[in-house]
Formats: sequence, C-alpha cells, structure tokens
Amino acid sequence: MSRTLPPIGRRRALQGGTAALVVLGLLLWWLRPWAEEPPSGTITFSTGTRAGVYHEYGELLRNEIDKDMPDLNVRLLTSAGSQENVADVATGKADFAIAAADAVATYKLDNSPGADRLRGVARLYDDYVQLVVPPDSDIRSVADLRGKRVAIGLPDSGVRLIANGVLKAAGIDPEKDIEPSSDGIDTGPKRLGHGLDAFFWSGGLPTDGLSRLANKSASAFRFVPIDATLVAKLHDQGGATRYYRATKMPESAYPTIQRGKPVPTLAVSNLLVTRNDMDPRLTEWLTRTVLDSRDLIGATVHSAQLVDVRTAIYTDPLQLHAGAQRYYQSVKP
Repeated sequence: MSRTLPPIGRRRALQGGTAALVVLGLLLWWLRPWAEEPPSGTITFSTGTRAGVYHEYGELLRNEIDKDMPDLNVRLLTSAGSQENVADVATGKADFAIAAADAVATYKLDNSPGADRLRGVARLYDDYVQLVVPPDSDIRSVADLRGKRVAIGLPDSGVRLIANGVLKAAGIDPEKDIEPSSDGIDTGPKRLGHGLDAFFWSGGLPTDGLSRLANKSASAFRFVPIDATLVAKLHDQGGATRYYRATKMPESAYPTIQRGKPVPTLAVSNLLVTRNDMDPRLTEWLTRTVLDSRDLIGATVHSAQLVDVRTAIYTDPLQLHAGAQRYYQSVKP
C-alpha cells in the first residue's frame, strides 16, 4: 500500500531538493571556467634575464599553463627586466609580463606609447634591493660607492631604475661619481672583485645567481645595508618612488652569508601585467592558473609562495583587467 507524505514531509522534501539544486549551482559557478573548453592559440610572455627570478617563474608558470590549457602555446621572451617588459606589453610585442610597480608607474607618468592600455592581472611578490660587495670591501654604506666600479643593471631593467634612485638619494650622480657598468645578475656575481667593486640587484628572495655564489663559500660576498633614512630621501624624489618601502631582508634569504642577521633594504611589489585588449576569458583562465599554482611554483621559486588571492587584486598603479576581475569575483568569499 502506498503512503502519501504528510504536508510537513513534503515541505521538507521540497526544501531539501531546492537546497541541493542551490549547492549544485554554486559548485558549478565556482568551478567556472573549468566547465568550458580551455582557451587556445598563442601568447607571448616577457620575463627577464635567464639568471633572474622573472625568467625562472615564467618557465614554471608556462608548465602549469600547459596543464590547464594544453592548446595554448606560451612563448617566453627574455628581456633586460621590468622597464623593457612594460614597454613590450604596452606596444604589443608581448601579451603578458612581470614588472615592478615602480617601472609601471614610471612608464605611465612619462605617458609612454600605449601606457593607457596597460592593465593588471595580479600582484605577485616583492623584489628586494640587494647591494653586494666582496667580503673584505671597505664599502659599508651606499655613500661609500663614490669613485667605485658599480654595476647598476642593464639600461632597460628595473635594477637600473631603482639603483639610480638609491644612488641619487645618497648624493651620488650615477653618471659622474661612480664607474657604472651594465652587469646584471647573470654576470655581476662572476665579476665581483674582478672588475667590479659592487653590484645592485633587485629580485625575489632568494635569487639563484646569488644562492649559487653563497653555496661556494660562506664568505663569498657581503650585503651593504640601505637604511630607512635613505629610503625616506628616495621618497623625496617623488614620482614612482612611492612604491618603495623600507624593510629588512630576512636572515633566511641567504643564511650562510647573513649568519642570522637581517639586512635593512627596500622592496617594491611585482605585478603581472597585460593590455586592455587581451581576451577576457583567456585572462580569467590565466589568473586562476597563477593563483592555483602558487604552492607548486613556490617550491622552486620561494618568493612565489607569497602570491595570495587576498593581495593579488591590488595592482596599483594599474586597474584590473576585466578577465582578472571576473576571476577574483568568482572566488570572493
């Protein structure tokens, strides 16, 4: 004999069914865009020098993109660094790139070609300025660089931009008061003490080029501090200098060199940038891959462990790309 559900039972059954549909709908919405066909085609990603963190991060990210979007071909371009990367994206030579916020801001303030087309995808991690000298050097401060042979990075690099600012803050004219060279992280470590008295580097912690040097000897090099007073003078220059913040390089960055002591310095955030005409759906997928691959990439590029959805949306001085914004809205609690 069949039994008819009492009114209360029917009501509960309907409520349970409705709740299940709501949960299923939310789950499908949260999984979007994975329910869709992955984007395909070819994109170009501008990174940096092969010995730097940008390029290493780009290679690892390309591997993760290949897993999520197997029909999307990612071409990596090496470059001098942040300043070249910003220009490459703005002018269409590259579709995506990593660049420090000060380089992005400088490009916009100069009203350079295509500056209004630039958009942010994610705030990634911070670059730390690392001023390196031989262990027995008499250089103890930035002011002591006067008259020395100093590598300030490639002409279109973020290192060059920030090194020039730091030197000027210390009262040193980069063109007249030092013997400047264009060595970067690829050649600077090899020439330290052999044609170079010091070199500037700005990158994530730790940078392989310095780690390899540190692993050879516990006295391979020494860091020169950049104190908060100098950073304040740097801010007085105006413009993009507001993106610099005084901080300390943690003692865990290069433990054999630092020996338990943090190093006063300054940092600037890195951004993943694109253009306003980039396909929103592709950019949404890419943004998701960047955030989801944090731990896997971070196991190799330690600075990438700091990529976080709560801070990734802060891409000042750029507004978010529509596709990136769509992703962040989809994971908003």
